[in-house]
Amino acid sequence: MSKMRTPAMEKIEKKNAKRKKPVKSTPMHESWKRFKRNPTALIGLAVVCILILVAIFAPLIAPYDYKAQDYGAMMQAPSSAHFFGTDQFGRDIFSRVIYGTRYSLIIALFCTIAALFSGGLLGIIAGYFGGTVDTIIMRVMDIFQSIPMIMMAMCIVAVLGNGIPQLVAAIMFASMPTMARNNRAAILRVRGSDYIESSEAIGVSQIQMILKHMIPNAAGIMIIYFVGFLAVSIMMMSSMSYIGVGLTAPTPEWGLILNDGKAYLTSAPYMMMFPALMIMITCFAFNLMGDGLRDAFDPKMK
Repeated sequence: MSKMRTPAMEKIEKKNAKRKKPVKSTPMHESWKRFKRNPTALIGLAVVCILILVAIFAPLIAPYDYKAQDYGAMMQAPSSAHFFGTDQFGRDIFSRVIYGTRYSLIIALFCTIAALFSGGLLGIIAGYFGGTVDTIIMRVMDIFQSIPMIMMAMCIVAVLGNGIPQLVAAIMFASMPTMARNNRAAILRVRGSDYIESSEAIGVSQIQMILKHMIPNAAGIMIIYFVGFLAVSIMMMSSMSYIGVGLTAPTPEWGLILNDGKAYLTSAPYMMMFPALMIMITCFAFNLMGDGLRDAFDPKMK
């Protein structure tokens, strides 16, 4: 005698069938699962997200205009009225640090994108074509890389002058050799893969090969380098502003705030402590996030 099937039983069977249906797992999905299992990477991601929110909502968070001067409140220590104290012009340091988050993140992003497109393009060309092209490009990059990054950036700013576009160009050129070498290494890792050789065998053009096969498959490694270079850009930008060859006043950039406070290091150490702490936290967060992405995209490098 056949077993009676009720509508409720059929409904349960349909639900079970849906649950048993295999879910297609992509490499990106697997990488994200590995990333989520890394607590330090999640901490870095959380801090970066908080910094982005601070940069977006800086006008709402900062209690004062970062340019506002109050000569009756100069050199005040941290208090309920001024959380991080005031500088020699009576400007609220907390407001300047908050707005500095916006300037530092945006400029670092532009610097890293510019370095990725310039140096990254050279690295991709060198890695794909190899031979004489690779030798010429990488030897030129070696010459540039023999010069310390900060020194090269300072020389470029000395020629171009001060300002945000000049600073972006300086950091881009200084970072270009390292970015080219990193992207070349990423392309070489996929250059000898079976699917690349199969694509070449069926006559796929070089442009299609690079754009549709090599770059997407090397994107994970490139993302790791991109995140890591955000921290490098922030450090370079802050260092250049601190020694007086970066941005100019009254821009609320962290390195420039440090420069304003270095003359008062012994009498008002808070003027340097808080922007330095923000630089440290931001770079540390990007490094944690970059390490997590490295372990997620390429577990063999762990």
